[in-house]
Amino acid sequence: MAQAMTRRKYQQKQKKKLKKRIPNTRKKRRLRPWIFYLLITFFASILIFSVARIFFWQQDNEHIKEIEKQIEKDVKPKKNKEEGELINPPEEKESDYWYYVKMPFYEVDFNSLLAKNQDTVAFIHMNNTNVNYPVVQTTDNDYYLTHAYDHSNNEAGWVFMDYRSTLNPLGNNVILYGHGRLNKTVFGSLKNALTPSWQNNKDNYVIWLSTPQENLLYQIFSIYTIQTEGYYLKQDFRSDQEKETWITTMKQRNIAPIDTSVSISDNVLTLSTCENNTGGRIVIHAKLIKRQAR
Repeated sequence: MAQAMTRRKYQQKQKKKLKKRIPNTRKKRRLRPWIFYLLITFFASILIFSVARIFFWQQDNEHIKEIEKQIEKDVKPKKNKEEGELINPPEEKESDYWYYVKMPFYEVDFNSLLAKNQDTVAFIHMNNTNVNYPVVQTTDNDYYLTHAYDHSNNEAGWVFMDYRSTLNPLGNNVILYGHGRLNKTVFGSLKNALTPSWQNNKDNYVIWLSTPQENLLYQIFSIYTIQTEGYYLKQDFRSDQEKETWITTMKQRNIAPIDTSVSISDNVLTLSTCENNTGGRIVIHAKLIKRQAR
């Protein structure tokens, strides 16, 4: 009899436990569809956002290409084979300097460019890249990060000169910026300079810069990548020793198979662009080797 009573109590306890479990189970089942719909909404939002970003990215790229074509049509850079002033010629006759100074200047019609954009200060050209652009400058380093040459809103931006740099007179370190676009517009094709095929071509180590006042030819002395910093962007030096230390540091960073001599009396041109989305930068330094008044 006692065993029967004990068995009944045990069974009653089990039934109570089962009753408690059933409501919880039903509640959980009711929540599952809501979680499912929330997840669907979340991932759908991400997909829509991503598709929109790709669409606008492509639209910006297409607009930049349209501007490039118009500039190429209206402004045809031409080679100028007239003599120019040699800058800091080395005594060593085997120096590559003598090879590069034989190259002709590039020049453009700035009247046409200035009619399109009054912020135009120069025109830059580099071999075996897509860098063939008017250079602009304004009162800050923000505007042309998000505006194209025609002043339209554009995330591709444009090639622009640091607002602190000067071309007339020529500064110690003139800095040009541009986005590293994946389709290689603006400064996106500077990634070419990191490849062995580009570096093994001797003719690639020059940069042409033309301004309304003069034509300039630069010889590249350093190519490297680095995380974001301010040191390579230094433009004012308090002493010759400070500039010499800076030049030595920039040369030591070089990853290309070149060994170009640079002195404290040299004027430097620096190109800077983003390498990736983690803050990496591609940097190219060049020294002025020849100039010609226009």
